[in-house]
Amino acid sequence: MRASNHLIGLLNFLTFLLSIPILGGGIWLSSRANNSDCLKFLQWPLIIIGVSIMVVSLAGFAGACYRNTFLMRLYLVAMFLVIAVLIGFIIFAYVVTDKGSGRRVTNRAYLEYYLDDYSGWLEERVASDSYWGKISSCIRDSRVCARMGRTINGVPETSDMFYSRQLTPIQSGCCKPPADCGYVYQNETVWNLGSGLMGANPDCTKWGNDQEQLCYACDSCKAGVLASLKKSWRKVSVINIVVMILLVIVYIIAYAAYRNNRRMDNDEPYGEARMTKAQPSAFHL
Repeated sequence: MRASNHLIGLLNFLTFLLSIPILGGGIWLSSRANNSDCLKFLQWPLIIIGVSIMVVSLAGFAGACYRNTFLMRLYLVAMFLVIAVLIGFIIFAYVVTDKGSGRRVTNRAYLEYYLDDYSGWLEERVASDSYWGKISSCIRDSRVCARMGRTINGVPETSDMFYSRQLTPIQSGCCKPPADCGYVYQNETVWNLGSGLMGANPDCTKWGNDQEQLCYACDSCKAGVLASLKKSWRKVSVINIVVMILLVIVYIIAYAAYRNNRRMDNDEPYGEARMTKAQPSAFHL
């Protein structure tokens, strides 16, 4: 009779421990929001979900160990809501980051990013003037472009070395002009006009060697932010899916423990004796 209670108590303790990666994922997104991705509202749902799982797990642990039916009932309702919210968040994260990826360019190891490849709610939010001013300022203040410089034995890297680098989406989109503009490499964040015609890409005219300007106003920079967000969210979603599966298993066992507690509260016997009580014979000696 107590086996399910002990099991759910153990599983809720493990769930409490598993909520730490979810909370850690939210904190990780928060740190990236401050240092690279620069979109500061996406981490809060994950942090709230992580804290909620911690609190609900403690309630389930107490309800199972002390056979408290009220706590178990509260736990079941709260856990159902947490699972529903977590599933909704996972679906939302995949839907808003479904479209868009970098494009490969000849003789370049890094990818190029174009805003036209992205669409949907997240693209509209990032590209809106009200948000982009704050995001671009955050990227500029993070000095992600200033940290791109490399030297080999005290000598700045050549163009061939730069072209063979694996740049992050934000470095590729914000710290250099698009490849189709025809600019000539001088160093990581200084590019001069070549002898040919400038490309038709509107970002070509938005580029500037001023270290406070670079390509922060370019659509390629917005696309780089979206690509970076996609990578971050997909990494966190893997953890969320694993935890969600474990939570569903815990919820099923918790329901069994709840039914067990109710039977004990009602002093209901098990097995054949229970059937006898439910349908007593007409005459007992």
